[in-house]
Amino acid sequence: MTVILINSEWLMIDNTVILPRRTIMAALQPSHFNDVTVVLLLLLCTIITPFSSISAQQHVKDPSITSTMEQFSGYAIHEPHSSLSSLLVDAQGLQNQIDELSTFSDSPAPSVTRVLYTDKDVLARRYVKNLMGLAGLSVREDTVGNIFGRWDGNEPELAAVATGSHIDAIPYSGKYDGVVGVLGAIEAINVLKRSGFKPKRPLEIILFTSEEPTRFGIGCLGSRLLSGSESLANALSKATDSQNISFLDAARSAGYAKDVDDLSSVFLKKGTYSAFVELHIEQGPILEAEGISIGIVTAIAAPASLKVDFEGNGGHAGAVLMPNRNDAGLAAAELALAVEKHVLESGSIDTVGTVGILELHPGAINSIPSKAHIEIDTRDIDEERRNNVVEKIHQSAIRITETRGVKLSEFSIINQDPPALSSEAVIKAMETATRELNLTSKLMISRAYHDSLFMARVSPMGMIFIPCYKGYSHKPEEFASIQDMSNGVKVLALTLAKLSLE
Repeated sequence: MTVILINSEWLMIDNTVILPRRTIMAALQPSHFNDVTVVLLLLLCTIITPFSSISAQQHVKDPSITSTMEQFSGYAIHEPHSSLSSLLVDAQGLQNQIDELSTFSDSPAPSVTRVLYTDKDVLARRYVKNLMGLAGLSVREDTVGNIFGRWDGNEPELAAVATGSHIDAIPYSGKYDGVVGVLGAIEAINVLKRSGFKPKRPLEIILFTSEEPTRFGIGCLGSRLLSGSESLANALSKATDSQNISFLDAARSAGYAKDVDDLSSVFLKKGTYSAFVELHIEQGPILEAEGISIGIVTAIAAPASLKVDFEGNGGHAGAVLMPNRNDAGLAAAELALAVEKHVLESGSIDTVGTVGILELHPGAINSIPSKAHIEIDTRDIDEERRNNVVEKIHQSAIRITETRGVKLSEFSIINQDPPALSSEAVIKAMETATRELNLTSKLMISRAYHDSLFMARVSPMGMIFIPCYKGYSHKPEEFASIQDMSNGVKVLALTLAKLSLE
């Protein structure tokens, strides 16, 4: 039996069987001795015939030998980026991490409640930072707690390709929203590293602070600041939550904003990243209903948030007759119906409106509401059409005050963000990756807003959607299958690889 040394990495046995040198070296560890080790040792005791570099190259280029080498090693011997279509995902490990992260919650399973800067949020952040470290990423945090995990490429001075999402969760929600885009991104990096891939540009994972508007009423807080929102930076210096805790005090309790009141240090310069890609559950039923594996997002709808306050005259529910009432609660109810009317009359199915908060004062069953507070969310991929709906809602609020004899004490637009279009280059990379992985895909828009909406102001942007059960989200029934998550991680990994080589 003859063992031939092909090069520093490969050995050939009798011109047929090829073994990687690292396999043999690992077998020589005393703790690994078994029957296979004995065979390998016997092989190593035979005569090793050196190959010239020319004949070694000829053998390696032989397709049958290449196939055998890949079969024994578990790795492709081509250039790393040429073999990425066979990426292997530890899908069960990813599911286990998602399950474990869901235990950092202020509500019982299966629901998840994880609000910005709470104890559970801090513990969850620590868990993710640990996973980033285990993946070999260098980890840093900014003043408001955006977390960055970086893998430097062969040319670290180039603008990085970024990915990521959020892990905060509204009360009594599910465990996949945002989380798939954070833990899935870490797994995508692990997949690339296991494949032997070497990026040209750095790859960076971002865990965004407070995508949900739960605590301070501001959605995508971290990514808005990264995009350079000076108005938000100024507003946060005065913002308080429902318990009258200031944003800065809450941040400091979580270990951030230490002795810093100026939040402009968070701002990113345009061009900091060459591209940004976010993996996310669809939060809608289309992909599952159509049996499609991957959604490639072409645009993110523009959200606008409104706060409206009516003031009327309270009184006893039995003593004040109906013609004499100025009921603030009925004014709010009428406005809620007006929101639905204006949205339906927009002429587009892409226009949506929601009254998510309606509060009455004093809140007693036998008392006529003297005050009413209502918060409205309306969205569209067409900014002008959405703005027209907002104006019509405003005009309806004014009309209601006249017909019901109440006062419109506040009508404020909290945010009125423009829509975001995905980059053609990023869309092409996602489409190519999906096709090379033999997965079905569909071009679609996102009617939910995401951190990608604001990252589009910093760099070219794209999003990858995976199916979720019945489109459920923001509720405990939220679910994504291991297979769908695995598909998403593969597409993300391959897309990041392609973009990092540009």
